[in-house]
Amino acid sequence: MVKGPGLYSDIGKKARDLLYKDYQSDHKFTVTTYTSTGVAITSTGIKKGELFLADVSTQLKNKNITTDIKVDTNSNLLTTVTVDEPAPGLKTIFSFIVPDQRSGKVELQYQHEYAGISTSIGLTANPIVNFSGVIGNNVVSLGTDLAFDTASGNFNKLNAGLSYTQSDLIASLTVNDKGDTLNASYYHIVSPLTSTAVGAELSHSFSSNENTLTIGTQHALDPLTSVKARVNNYGRASALIQHEWRPKSLFTISGEVDTRAIEKSAKIGLALALKP
Repeated sequence: MVKGPGLYSDIGKKARDLLYKDYQSDHKFTVTTYTSTGVAITSTGIKKGELFLADVSTQLKNKNITTDIKVDTNSNLLTTVTVDEPAPGLKTIFSFIVPDQRSGKVELQYQHEYAGISTSIGLTANPIVNFSGVIGNNVVSLGTDLAFDTASGNFNKLNAGLSYTQSDLIASLTVNDKGDTLNASYYHIVSPLTSTAVGAELSHSFSSNENTLTIGTQHALDPLTSVKARVNNYGRASALIQHEWRPKSLFTISGEVDTRAIEKSAKIGLALALKP
């Protein structure tokens, strides 16, 4: 893949992953197996309170074409076909959900040394057209993310973002919700040897005049075990520990507590992912 500013979704991604990835309050179990022909089969079960959700997905790779098929407990069939680099830097993605006839979508992604573009269109009579573009380089990038509803003639999404990247830090600023929300994030690598990093995200809503500040950190106890923690200005504190007990197989336990209401029960989440 061509190095460059990446796609719009990459703006602030490092900070989001540090602050939110792998945290959960549910019980999740994932098992992946491979057939002799190279087809990957993944079964996932999630327990949300008294509700249990499950899905089974298969992935088949043939040269530069990847086909993913997933069936969930609601009898929805999601199919995604990805053609990776039919031309340098280009990726084509076709997806649809059965029985939702309005879910069909075609997406094109193109990454260049100084630009990253992603555009998609729904396969309906009056589709929603999405476009996101980023210009810049590995240090500074500026982008926008738009969604236009051809049925109503209105923009459903008007976002813009700016990112600054150095070897040990990434700072980003985005304007979302049609200019109503301002997000600023920061990610800093403290020690590459122990994967120690700190991050923060500040979100301001102009309509409600509310601020949300979340700060977090991560650290590797050893090559197979890592810990993460975060807290926001509303007093919600979370922590997790993740252990790779065998290659590609992860066990994660996470918890969250409201420090302003200690008498309430803490939320505990468990996740187990098994891969051969």
